[in-house]
Amino acid sequence: MSLDRLNPASLSPATGFSHAVVASGGRVVFLAGQTALDADGKVTGATLPEQFERALGNLLAALRAAGGAPADLARVTVYATDVADYRAHARELGAIWKRLAGRDYPAMAVLGVVRLWDEDCLVELDGFAVLP
Repeated sequence: MSLDRLNPASLSPATGFSHAVVASGGRVVFLAGQTALDADGKVTGATLPEQFERALGNLLAALRAAGGAPADLARVTVYATDVADYRAHARELGAIWKRLAGRDYPAMAVLGVVRLWDEDCLVELDGFAVLP
C-alpha cells in the first residue's frame, strides 16, 4: 500500500494539506466525525485549539483502533462553527496537527457550519485512511 501526496506547481502552495492523495492497494477505513468529547461523552476544552486537539486525538484513536497510523490518512474534513476563528488560530492548529499527526498531510477541507451535534463543540473532524 502506498499514499502518494501530490502538490502540482500550477496550484497555490499547499500549507498543512495536500492537493491530492493517490492510494494504491490496501484497505479503506472510514472515520466518523470526532469532536472534543471525552470517554464520558462530555465536551472538553473551551477554546478552538483545545477542542481541535481533543477532536484530532479522538480521530487518531479511532484510526489506531483500526490498525492505522496518522500517515495512513488520505482525507480529513474539518467542520468549524467559526471559520474566522479557525483562520485566526491556523498557526496554533497546525502545530497541534504536526505534534499529533506529523507532516504527512492528507487532502483536507475546512467547512463552516452553523452548529455541530453537541452545541458546545466548536470543531469536528472526519476522514478516511488507507491501510496496508
